[in-house]
Amino acid sequence: MTATTLPRGDSSTEPAPPSEPSAGAPPTREGRRPTATPSRSLGLGVVGLWLSVIVLLPLAALTVRSFEEGFGGFWEAVTAPVALAALEVTLLVSAAVALVNAVMGTLIAWVLVRDEFPGKRVVNALIDLPFALPTIVASIVLLSLYGPNSPVGVHLNATRWALFVALAFVTLPFVVRSVQPVLIELDREVEEAAASLGASNRTTFRRIVLPTLAPAIIGGTGLAFARAVGEYGSVVLIGGNIPRETQVVSQYIQQQIEIDRPVNAAAVSVALLAVSFLTLFALRIWSGWSQRKEANSS
Repeated sequence: MTATTLPRGDSSTEPAPPSEPSAGAPPTREGRRPTATPSRSLGLGVVGLWLSVIVLLPLAALTVRSFEEGFGGFWEAVTAPVALAALEVTLLVSAAVALVNAVMGTLIAWVLVRDEFPGKRVVNALIDLPFALPTIVASIVLLSLYGPNSPVGVHLNATRWALFVALAFVTLPFVVRSVQPVLIELDREVEEAAASLGASNRTTFRRIVLPTLAPAIIGGTGLAFARAVGEYGSVVLIGGNIPRETQVVSQYIQQQIEIDRPVNAAAVSVALLAVSFLTLFALRIWSGWSQRKEANSS
């Protein structure tokens, strides 16, 4: 008996196994690694170019300018007595404003979400007014209201209280708009369950509501502080610009430019940028930590 020869392409020939996806990016449904599409590459390129032109290059140029006289010149400009006094006034008033707005902004957000009253939509729209209103206009309004010719008999012109009021005005929306969406999404059934178990309103707020609102409150407070540190327009008229008393860092920087000391102005600007950056960076780290903690607990 002779053996028959199987023809080519017989079904007994086993097909080659599919190739394994290489390590790296997660495989797609077809077992292949996703590749960067031209549209994605183009988008990343446009974003990188725009950020470089708008943010990175100006910051790099400012930093280089601040060190034109070496590190010694930079340090001397930053630690000058008047510069340190301006930094102290700015940081102290900004911190006080941020803390007060943390409380008042949370209270305003609570009222806007939980209560119904006539004119609620108008009040809700007014919260965003500092975002749309030029800050120099805010300074004019505050000067007219609390200046030497105050119609209400309150004279705050050229005092630290004037700085406080001006900065509180421009930074309030940061806290309100950070807390308000969290309050809207907050599950009311948990509060009702706590109340049914005999918990007081104070205990319910402290043990249930506040831990949920804490990330939004801290985030909004940090943004308010960072904005207050670099504010100029709202304090330029009502603040008085008195060295060692009411002069903030932004006004000191302008003064250095006017007397032809651009290197000193650049050095103090870099120090101010460092304060704002560290504040925002700390907020990012804390936000990531709190999200991981919440994910692990759930």
